[in-house]
Amino acid sequence: MTGRLIAVVGPSGVGKDTVMEAMAQAEPRVGLVRRVITRPTTAGGEVFDGVTVPVFQGMERQGAFALSWAAHGLHYGIPEDVDVALGAGRDMLANLSRGVLIKARARFPGLRVIALTADPETLAHRLGARGRETDADIAKRLSRAGTGLPAGIEATVIDNSGALEATVRAALAALYPVRA
Repeated sequence: MTGRLIAVVGPSGVGKDTVMEAMAQAEPRVGLVRRVITRPTTAGGEVFDGVTVPVFQGMERQGAFALSWAAHGLHYGIPEDVDVALGAGRDMLANLSRGVLIKARARFPGLRVIALTADPETLAHRLGARGRETDADIAKRLSRAGTGLPAGIEATVIDNSGALEATVRAALAALYPVRA
């Protein structure tokens, strides 16, 4: 049995990493993909491997990534060892950019997509609280918050404006419906 890559997408500040961590804690069939990002590891947020752009580009050339893309001035990579976990039957959650979903669907048959949303006030508060962006950066991110998914990509849409437990319950129910 092969596991599925489960892409979690949504605007900055929607809580993708928090939801993913809670899902992995609540459901033993789910693991977390640790991304490689050209951002200092001291930037906070998710647990990731921070590298420089030249190191990232070298990793790309060597085939270290199952999937890679650029967004918001950074480079992101899903390590190729995700295939080992998927091959062992484990479902893996990955924080992906909406712009890479077509490429992800081609690379990972059976890709599932969970699209998280939140009201603008919640997004603005969360972005400000993490302290990584200027007010101008936050305004840009909020202007992109309503960006839809690429044509042909189906997703389970879940509002994460409220309690984390409700979001996790809805996401896991969509992935693992109770069979009668």
